[in-house]
Amino acid sequence: MRDLILKMSISIDGFVSDLDGRNTWMFGADQEARAWSVEYLWSASLHIMGSRTFHDMAAFWPTSNSQFAPPMNEIPKAVFSRQEPVIPKKVNISVALDRAHGEVGTTQSVELQPGGRSWEEAHVASGDLAEEIAKLKAQEGKPIIAHGGVRFARSLVAQGLVDQFALLVVPMALGKGLPLFSELAAPTPLKLISSKAFPGSAVAQIYRAT
Repeated sequence: MRDLILKMSISIDGFVSDLDGRNTWMFGADQEARAWSVEYLWSASLHIMGSRTFHDMAAFWPTSNSQFAPPMNEIPKAVFSRQEPVIPKKVNISVALDRAHGEVGTTQSVELQPGGRSWEEAHVASGDLAEEIAKLKAQEGKPIIAHGGVRFARSLVAQGLVDQFALLVVPMALGKGLPLFSELAAPTPLKLISSKAFPGSAVAQIYRAT
């Protein structure tokens, strides 16, 4: 049995996105915080996400030079969607390569990175959310890391499917935004199991559901 970990960046006032769904505010220059995030991603044996996030990532990571690209590309993926098929073979990689030609010099190259084809091989989970998660948890291996988007993450939280929360608390107050825990049926206690502060004032907080 493997744990499901929800890994997200979150503002100090509890939002994981602004009201328009933008999250550029969470990408700081703190290299120690970024290195921690990369290392944490390598602790997974599976990445899971909602369909919109999957399509955005599948059009970016296969050609990315970012330090996050190796774990995102090389670790297997599962996408949750009620509307199959969600993985048009070859299309995601073509989009990534086309986009890369316009973004060389940032975090994109014009070449497919190791593991880039894995996005075409993602497992599609189209059944009941709790049942699909139970099947994935029952498999052997390192933990599952869930990435969102917001609606998918809220569904995992609301149904009590998350075993651990890995929250990178960013030193930013948004005032208004999309909260992570807004669909809880009742207050839910969490146990802090580790905390690490970084030079740029972000704090990695790891909680276990009790």
